[in-house]
Parts: sequence; structure tokens; C-alpha cells
Amino acid sequence: MTDQPTRRAVLECMTWAGSAVLWTVAGGVPRGRLVGSAAAATTGFTFAQISDSHIGFARDPNMDTPGTLKAALDLVKAAPVPPALMLHTGDVSHLTKPAEFDIAEKLISASGIQTAYVPGEHDVLDDGGKSFIERFQKGMKQGAPGGAYYSFDQAGIHFAGLNNVIDLKAGGMGSLGAEQLAWLDKDLKGLSASTPIVVFAHIPLWVVYPQWGWGTDDGAQALTMLKRFGSVTVLNGHIHQVMQKVEGNVAFHSARSTAFPQPAPGSAPSPGPMKVEAAKLRSYLGVASVSHVQGTAPLAIIDTPLGA
Repeated sequence: MTDQPTRRAVLECMTWAGSAVLWTVAGGVPRGRLVGSAAAATTGFTFAQISDSHIGFARDPNMDTPGTLKAALDLVKAAPVPPALMLHTGDVSHLTKPAEFDIAEKLISASGIQTAYVPGEHDVLDDGGKSFIERFQKGMKQGAPGGAYYSFDQAGIHFAGLNNVIDLKAGGMGSLGAEQLAWLDKDLKGLSASTPIVVFAHIPLWVVYPQWGWGTDDGAQALTMLKRFGSVTVLNGHIHQVMQKVEGNVAFHSARSTAFPQPAPGSAPSPGPMKVEAAKLRSYLGVASVSHVQGTAPLAIIDTPLGA
């Protein structure tokens, strides 16, 4: 994609959103509802998305990131239709420390929900993602040794987990790289155009706000490969707020962090943890209603906060 939205346009399609979104696939089209909402009480294959747990972060505005991760997981487990799968879209840890990974793994494993992970930039600080891959992507058939990208099929849906954080470009823009793009092209080639596709990565594949590095410099090449499919949902984290849009048959959705909010694009000198009153933190980690977006695969997310 070549369009770069104005700040006003970005704000019009952005709402503060919460920590876990439940996705139900009906008629080959994934539709999102916040976990815990009445609208989530539906039948069919469902999966949840959580992101940006930042275990190890312990300063304003959140001194207890394990606690808010647990609260999000409790919402997922309490869903009227328990999800068959959960996607974590990166930044499991804050500083790639084994102890941080230990805490996150213990909490997420306790949910009993099959979970697929992609790394965030905070997960690859020390070793290029080696420890993250060994711990959180074991058993996955990766596209390349140590590449932290892979695909799998479940309930008739093709999932592709991408890695756009290893080779960050100037200004923090994500990058997939030629090798991963070649793998993705090969991975998608044998699929029917009617196959529902879910792509998940940490940094948005579309350009949200390049001044803050909120985008992937070669994401448009991946999105071109996806245009022939009738239903494509692209999920990411990184920006710690819900933003969504639909372009053709591709629906984009970025998830809220379970740890702390970030400012809306361009509303502060730089991105980073946004300080809020301790008593109101969970309301920021909760979610607000998202307007219906016109398109062939509209997302309708009905939101519930972690706390008042």
C-alpha cells in the first residue's frame, strides 16, 4: 500500500481498545468481539488475540504487568465460547530476560489455551530472537531456521506468523526482508483464493505513522500477495491501541497492550508509555466500541474494559 493517512484520518479510525479480542470465523470471514462481551456468545471456531505484555516493565503507569496480563487471560478464559487458539502478537517481555519469559510462559500456559507467538522488538534484544524462538515457537514448522516466521492451518483457516522486528530500519520501521517475503509467496501459492487468511505480526504491516516507526517498510509487498484472497485479516500489536481499517478484502486490526497505553499518533513528542492515574489504568487497558468499517470483511468489535 502506498497511502499514508493524515493524522486526522488516523484518529478517525482509532479507538482505545482492550487487552484481548475474540475472533469468530463464520462463512470464512473472521469477525472480532472483545472477550467478555455479550456479542462474543456465538458458535463456531474462535480465537483470541493478546499483545504487548511487557513482563519486566515496572514503572508508571503499571507496576504489575503480570497482574494485568493475568486479568486479560482471565477474560479470555471466561468467554462464553472458549477460544480454540490464542495469538500473542509480540513483546512478551520487556528486556528479553529469562525471568521475564518464565513469568509470561507460566501465566499463559496456565490458561490452557493453545497459543501461537511472534516476537516483538523487546523479545529479541540480546540474542536476535534465539531464546524467544526456542521457548515460544517450539514445535512450529518455521519458514527458515531461526527465522521466527511460520504458518499453520486450523479449522480451514491459514495462519501466517511473520517476523518484522529483527532488522528494524532507521526510525524504527519494521522489515520482513527478501528471504521472508520469498517464503511467504511460496507459502501462499498453493492455497485457493477462497481460503480465509490470518496474518499476524508485531509491527503493523500497513503504514500507520512513519514518524514513529509505526509501519513495515516492505509490508506493501506482502500485502500485494494477499490481494487475491477473499478474506484476509492482518493482526498486529506494537502501538498499544486499537486501530483498524479495511482495504479491499484485507481487514487490519492492531491490538491494545496488556501493560500500558501509548499516545495516539502525533499527539505527543514521541511514542512510549503514557502515564495515567493508577486508579484509571485498567480502564485504559479496557476497550471502547469500534465503529463498523465498510468492506467485504468488516470487523465489529464490542469492547469491555479490564476495570472501571
